[in-house]
Amino acid sequence: MPQPKRDRPDTPLRSDAQRNRERILKVATEELTRCADAPLSGIAKKAGVGQGTFYRNFPHREALVLEVYRYEMQQVADAAPELLATREPERALREWMDRLARFAMTKAGLADAIRLVTSAPGGPEKPRPTPVMDAAQLLLRVNEEAGTIRPGVSADDFFLVIGGLWLIDPGEDWQPRATRFLDFVMDALRAGAPGR
Repeated sequence: MPQPKRDRPDTPLRSDAQRNRERILKVATEELTRCADAPLSGIAKKAGVGQGTFYRNFPHREALVLEVYRYEMQQVADAAPELLATREPERALREWMDRLARFAMTKAGLADAIRLVTSAPGGPEKPRPTPVMDAAQLLLRVNEEAGTIRPGVSADDFFLVIGGLWLIDPGEDWQPRATRFLDFVMDALRAGAPGR
């Protein structure tokens, strides 16, 4: 994906340019979640940036949608070490699962936007959720070491089990159903844990 022009590849964006980029991403996340084909001009206007600034950061819709997806996935992934730093491993895992559920349920419109740009002939591939997989693996490893979950659960296993989360209709009152489902998942992870 083309990146904003910089003096050198390792030169970070100026602080004002970084703020503009983050504001665009924040507004784009809201707008694309609400409407998969939200007009880019409306996103730029709501973000308070000119068309030139917008297109310097995101030269086309595909670049914006995929960056929003990466940005949101990174936010979920970044929560894992933050939770582990402030909570017991089991509590950190469960709270992270709640954040993952919030992402899955509140970003359903964003999934439609991603499908639109990645399904076009010759369009980009959907990015793999590697940061989220890595975050899950970290949480699972720390919990296994603490003896709070059964040994040998991989991130692949975890996402195979938690896949039911994406079957919950985000249009209804999803939170009680997601909470109940995630409690079942935690119970399954705890079964056979050596620390129990």
